[in-house]
Amino acid sequence: MGKLIVSLSPHAHGTDSVERNMYGVIIALLPALIVSFFYFGIGSLVVCAASVVSCVFFEWLINRFVLKSDRLTVCDGSAILTGLLLGFNLPSNLPVWIIVLGALVAIGVAKMTFGGLGCNVFNPALVGRCFLLVSFPAQMTSWPVVGQLGSYLDAETGATPLSLMKTAIKTGDASVLNDLPDSLHLLLGNNAMGGAGTIGEVCALALIIGLVYMLWKKIITWHIPVSIIATVFVVSGLLHLANPVYADPVAVVLSGGLMLGAIFMATDYVTSPMTHKGQLIYGVAIGLLTVLIRNWGSYPEGMSFAILIMNAFTPLINTYVKPKRFGEVLQK
Repeated sequence: MGKLIVSLSPHAHGTDSVERNMYGVIIALLPALIVSFFYFGIGSLVVCAASVVSCVFFEWLINRFVLKSDRLTVCDGSAILTGLLLGFNLPSNLPVWIIVLGALVAIGVAKMTFGGLGCNVFNPALVGRCFLLVSFPAQMTSWPVVGQLGSYLDAETGATPLSLMKTAIKTGDASVLNDLPDSLHLLLGNNAMGGAGTIGEVCALALIIGLVYMLWKKIITWHIPVSIIATVFVVSGLLHLANPVYADPVAVVLSGGLMLGAIFMATDYVTSPMTHKGQLIYGVAIGLLTVLIRNWGSYPEGMSFAILIMNAFTPLINTYVKPKRFGEVLQK
């Protein structure tokens, strides 16, 4: 019988686990989820529930009948989290059949095809969202106005702050930005003048509360969210100073999916760099790409595409910033 070989002390002990971290992020999302129900009503409930149930179902189905695995991964919380994040990246009037299709792509293509949790290259929820955005652009860019609590498919829609920013840049007319909600409304999410965007981006304050909770519980570190937000703020501020046709940096940071992406999507353990230095490089690059796509790309929002692009660069960043092994002798 083989002997158990134990390395020399010191030994590190920790309470981290996949379940603890996944359910910790889900708890951090609860404030934004509650606020979305308050603003969107039944539409938010239908979209989030359909997304979560579909993701859990497809993960169980693929594990059971395709991979034929006895390990029940649906209990670790990752499928629930993917479903919740996918729902947060969708408008509150999206038909259920489109949501189910997005969940299938997120779980079946972006996650399970690569081997499941820990093996995927790209963030599954963002892959599902971008697939739906490319496949169903009309439905995915129809933004319900807040306050229609009893409406779902027949909700009245309007222009989002990002759409107004895009129009100002295209027309060269800075007066378009006068229709933007003020910073307080953007922070709280009560954009009564137009569309509020996706379910999860409606209230920046609720997302910030989630960030504080995750930092307190040490689920994530500050490096990625802070570097993304700071980069967008600085670059947007410089553009605004150069030409008032570009919105002020506070409005840019509080608009669209920037806070949701920086706090909950870009910080995904599997698809982000491992070291703090790598996370700072990763965050700055996401911030720059987001500003470039928002201002000069075809879509008003660039956060999802920026994160997926940098997901592809994560292995390269990890290689570049790989620390030296303990006791390694430098070769001259």
